[in-house]
Amino acid sequence: MPSLDDHYYLYPRDAATQLTPNATQRTTLIVAGCYVVVIAILWHIPLLSWIIYPFKLLTVGFHEMSHAIAGILTCATIHSVELDPDEGGETRMSGGIHWITLPAGYLGSSLIGACLIACGFDTNASKVASLVLAVFFLFTLWWARKNLLTWALIIGMSGLIVLFWFVAEGAALRYFILFIGVMSDLYVLWDVIDDTVARKVNNSDASAFARICGCFPSQVWGVIWLIIAFAFFAAGVLVGIVAFKESAAVQQEQAEHFLPVPGSSSAIPGASAPTLLLVAAVGFLWNLLI
Repeated sequence: MPSLDDHYYLYPRDAATQLTPNATQRTTLIVAGCYVVVIAILWHIPLLSWIIYPFKLLTVGFHEMSHAIAGILTCATIHSVELDPDEGGETRMSGGIHWITLPAGYLGSSLIGACLIACGFDTNASKVASLVLAVFFLFTLWWARKNLLTWALIIGMSGLIVLFWFVAEGAALRYFILFIGVMSDLYVLWDVIDDTVARKVNNSDASAFARICGCFPSQVWGVIWLIIAFAFFAAGVLVGIVAFKESAAVQQEQAEHFLPVPGSSSAIPGASAPTLLLVAAVGFLWNLLI
């Protein structure tokens, strides 16, 4: 019968094992680190920043979508969601609980980024994340049906997701989802620092939140949101390491039987998930247009 000390020492050893990345996870972490470096470089070179411009707009879309979701959960009426070419956005709503809907933009988009980072450690999880993103895209198009920039962005991103889904049974999709997650969290961190900590923007979410709460200035709320965003970023990495321990070979084998691409040897007769997703999206867009 084990002693009391043996019982207590079992858990630290198990936790250390779970948090130790395997070879496949180390590769994913290296790729994520390269993403951070490349994004930081492209961000500050004007002639090259256009490469990540669509992904900046996508993160702005996550921000506005988070406002809208928080509004729905607090019984608000969403009138419209808009993106503009200057990497800005606006969600128009009436009602709701403002002390929930205002911080939801930054915190919601950082949470989305963390979830995508975690899913980026596994091919099948990336496929599921793509389907969830598709639902987000459809809701965004419903609220932004008069905003052409939003339409162009979402159609382009949807095309890339379907394209990467078809490459190596979704292996490329995993790294694409990982990139979107890293990009989203980095954008949130930079935006919070730029708008609230480094300088005060009177029309920022933090300034509006400070006016409602009255207990702290906007810079303090910016620091609090920044800490939470960092925590989400770290949590996304840790969840990915703990939850997805399969090697690259095992992931590829599992991906061949989970939502396979059409024409593959393991695909069952009928349409695949990307095909059904594309058909559903076209039908939804047609209904919006007519």
